Amino acid sequence: MRCAERQRAQAYFDDELDSVSAANIERHRLHCAECRALLDDLVQMRIAMRRDVAYLGTPPALRGRVMRALNGEGSAKHPCRHGERVRKWLSRPFSRGALSGIGGTAIAARVKSFFSVPEFASPLADDLLGAHMRSLRPARLMDVVSTDKYRVEQWFSDHADVSPVVADFSGHGYRLIGGRTNYFNHQHAAVIVYQRGSHVVNVFGWSASQHGLPKNTTRGGYHLAFWRAGTLAYCAVSDSAWDELLGLARLLQDLTSREAR
Repeated sequence: MRCAERQRAQAYFDDELDSVSAANIERHRLHCAECRALLDDLVQMRIAMRRDVAYLGTPPALRGRVMRALNGEGSAKHPCRHGERVRKWLSRPFSRGALSGIGGTAIAARVKSFFSVPEFASPLADDLLGAHMRSLRPARLMDVVSTDKYRVEQWFSDHADVSPVVADFSGHGYRLIGGRTNYFNHQHAAVIVYQRGSHVVNVFGWSASQHGLPKNTTRGGYHLAFWRAGTLAYCAVSDSAWDELLGLARLLQDLTSREAR
């Protein structure tokens, strides 16, 4: 028998739930293997579609003509009313979910291109989330298992192309449990692995150019927090609460600043 929460889990993935219902699903997924697998599959499908399906933008001239036609419709009696209806529809939670979910990809390509710049995820964020998801499979999480930061640092110096800051923050509730490497962005990036209660936190560190990093974002219940320290870029990924993930990011940023001084 299928879990009764499958439909709400799908709505959670499409960002259609209020904050209380979303929190309930986040707790439910910890104990329901069926819904957890469903959400993982949806994340992987979204990543694959964004990676493999080309986005065809609408020519600016055509977009302008469509907008003028929409705003001008019925202007004799109700100026701008249709344009306001369009903007109100786009601001509704349902429309945001429809345009962002798997089922709304075709709608997003045809409708959203007329009204705004497409908000497709960056390839970097897709790569990081995909790497995090793959690491949660059996025997994929760590190449070196250790709570000793010096051992993890030494392992990175032998196997990774970068040497990120490593620390054990057990006193703050973030326990260092090991590390691994992931190849992306044409390099062997270092991944520090922490445990926060029942949650796994992957902290990716890689050498990055001075181009901007993606903004902090949430995908299918997984949070991604980005920051930069010198020539290294970092991203912490987990399904823990936002404040917990950002707490670890602040600890690492403060430690990096102290070591730099």
